[in-house]
Amino acid sequence: MNNSKTGADGINPRVVIGSLIIKHMCDLSDRETVQQIQENMYMQYFLGFSSFSDEEPFDASLFVEFRKRLGAEQMNAINEKILKLAIAPPKESPANKKDNEPPDARLQSGEMEQQAMPEAIKEEPGDAKVAQQEQAAVTHHGKLIVDATACPQDIAYPTDLNLLNDAREKSEELIDFLYSATLHKKKPRTYREVARKTYLKTAQKKIKTKKEIRSAVKKQLAFVNRNIKSIYKLLSAYNRIPFDAHQYKYFLVIQTLYDQQAKMFKEKIHSIEHRIVSIHQPHVRPIVRGKTNANVEFGAKIQVSLMNGFAFLEDLSWEAFNEGTRLLKTIEQYKTRWGYYPKEVLVDKIYCNRINREKLKELGIVLVAKPLGRPRATSIRIRPGQRNPIEGKFGQAKTAYGMNRIKARLQQTSES
Repeated sequence: MNNSKTGADGINPRVVIGSLIIKHMCDLSDRETVQQIQENMYMQYFLGFSSFSDEEPFDASLFVEFRKRLGAEQMNAINEKILKLAIAPPKESPANKKDNEPPDARLQSGEMEQQAMPEAIKEEPGDAKVAQQEQAAVTHHGKLIVDATACPQDIAYPTDLNLLNDAREKSEELIDFLYSATLHKKKPRTYREVARKTYLKTAQKKIKTKKEIRSAVKKQLAFVNRNIKSIYKLLSAYNRIPFDAHQYKYFLVIQTLYDQQAKMFKEKIHSIEHRIVSIHQPHVRPIVRGKTNANVEFGAKIQVSLMNGFAFLEDLSWEAFNEGTRLLKTIEQYKTRWGYYPKEVLVDKIYCNRINREKLKELGIVLVAKPLGRPRATSIRIRPGQRNPIEGKFGQAKTAYGMNRIKARLQQTSES
């Protein structure tokens, strides 16, 4: 129902969160999710609908706003709330409240005589305090498993030649937008047809030599550099920059990409800090994983902890990070959530540096990993399959929930 003064009504948070759950559990697109909810009465019941409706619950484009508002921090807050509800003590039923009434009140009602207990099994007044002290004395309990993985974005495999060609084409679009016959005498030449033929001449070859690739990259660098200079020349005729936010972002990305590619070409290297691998998603970074099928993945790197059956997203970064520097922070998070340290920690080899080993020893936590130096007969050794639960979580998320191919394009929506 619309209101002429305030606009459309807000969407129930249960519908928002439930729709995202349906989308990821069924691995659907935004439009497919809305269609499924529209057709399926069980999904509508899950979202809290009072009766079946064949109308669209909301427009599919609102999923972008859902993802913007429910970022990593908000989703972790929901996770923490679920954990508190799971470990909270059960509420007393009305039938048990009488058992906890003071003895005087129960004597007046005559219930004490009816429910008299034998002396042998009566609890002494101090027993409850002792039990509470023993429970409070627990300092180590449970098992913590930590591991990291990459979440690949849905982008084309980046090569220097393809990236420069994309930047050239986008810069040509900006030149077409800026040129005005009233402000500029002559439109700058872009040589777009020549540049396109030069690019295809090398890109369409099945087998390309290093010399051919380097020559093609050099030519594309010259075309992009010429276009950037032309854009600045056209902008000088304006009192203010006429680009919208989207176009201005592309202009900045193209310049940064050119600077990176020119430096790598000059120094004959293939890696650079904060390297751009997509002009459409400039936040994406290459993550070196060393896997058999993919040595490098392009996307965000995440660190996940598995605490007594609950999985938590501890870290999310678009830049590659060393997992070993973040283990102690995760252990402190474990204590914050549960009230005690883990008894055992199962981690990969990269986490087992000397600093982490010494700190875990001080805290009295058992590190289930290969010991340094020559192995002793009495040392604790990790058995095959002990870390399988965390790998299973990654497999479930990537194969069933679509985490192996993030299709969102914005940084914030991709994180969600």
